[in-house]
Amino acid sequence: MINRRQILAGTAGIVAGAALGGRLGMGPAFAQTAAPTFTPEAGASLRLLRWVPFVPAEEEAFLANTKKFTDATGVQVRVDKESWEDVRPKAAVAANVGSGPDMVMSWFDDPQQYPDKLVDVTDLGTSIGAAGGGWYPGLESYARRGDSFIALPLCAIGNAVVYRDSHMKAAGFQEFPKDTAGFLELCKAMKAKGTPAGFPHGKAVGDGNNYAHWLLWSHGGRMVDESGTVTINSPETLESVKYAMELYKTFIPGTESWQDVNNNRAFLAGQVSLTANGVSVYYAALKDPALKEIAEDMRSVNLPIGPVGQSVELHQASTISIFKHTKFPEAAKAYLQFLYQPDNMNAWIQGASAYCCQPLKAYESNPVWTSKPIHAAYAKASASLRPNGYAGPLGAASAGVMADYVLVDMYAEAVTGQSSPEDAIKNAERRANRYYRV
Repeated sequence: MINRRQILAGTAGIVAGAALGGRLGMGPAFAQTAAPTFTPEAGASLRLLRWVPFVPAEEEAFLANTKKFTDATGVQVRVDKESWEDVRPKAAVAANVGSGPDMVMSWFDDPQQYPDKLVDVTDLGTSIGAAGGGWYPGLESYARRGDSFIALPLCAIGNAVVYRDSHMKAAGFQEFPKDTAGFLELCKAMKAKGTPAGFPHGKAVGDGNNYAHWLLWSHGGRMVDESGTVTINSPETLESVKYAMELYKTFIPGTESWQDVNNNRAFLAGQVSLTANGVSVYYAALKDPALKEIAEDMRSVNLPIGPVGQSVELHQASTISIFKHTKFPEAAKAYLQFLYQPDNMNAWIQGASAYCCQPLKAYESNPVWTSKPIHAAYAKASASLRPNGYAGPLGAASAGVMADYVLVDMYAEAVTGQSSPEDAIKNAERRANRYYRV
């Protein structure tokens, strides 16, 4: 039982949590380092801005941990929810005007857009990482600015192909294709059978970006090179655009306006039989008796491998950070420290039902990953994700290009015929160069 004294002492709470971790599926406790101590300010209260959950049990577990923190410390924590698309602009406004929520659960490298507006949490990042077996490198890169942590890695929301098994087989495929060439043939065959695919070409923070980056990277394209020089205008990018145009022909109409909720709805409504999504779409089907047939017929698999010859995926990534304008930085740090204690983190991961992949390697053995076959495709999201700024450094430029949907728009322009493939790439190159000024 975690009490007020353990929270305020910091170290005691972490050690106690590590002992609990073994019983919750975390495996052997990792070597502990001295954890910092945070004493919440007198009369402290906190406000957190987070994204709207797609899995209700994830939010329930998160709020349960928050209540435990309040019970132990007396610090009230108000949790505000915004749509995925609205979190980014609202957080940016709060950072720039210096008021609003004390903390934010943000996307990708958003913290890199306003690092000077965030509380340095290197003490937490270092101690929690050491206690939890280390952060996954991709997730850690989103939260770091040089040698400092400006945020804490929170999770990767795994993205995988979900499809109707019976519809795939009716289209003449007994197994899901492992490469992009076979994948295109499957989508053509499924459209011919009246059970088409659909992927978002709209400004979808998660699904649209995940799809666009997979298209680019699977063909060997890159937005920038290691030095941050824009290299999007390349033969590899052109091949990826041409491939996207062929895939788009197999989609249902309207995917160029899809946001993060649309492919879920289309799949559950039977309008598409193949898309890419988090595991949330499975649980939405499972809880609705009218969708039992879809739930039982649903399968998941990682995105196909393209000409580049290896699995390269973006995956939605979230961090949690503290704004400098908070009046209660010690309370905010104590709250974050509490969330990452092993018993609390394990409970949240398990509650998320494979929707949120752990940020720390110590939690790979959480039983949620082997509890259902459909979870397998999501189990390695944190380990396999490639940061969106690849292959250059993360920073204001990479964050700006992502927030401006430069890559998403490039594919949308080409597949809809708004621009030729070559012109769409040139437009993306021009827009990216506004951010990556050498």
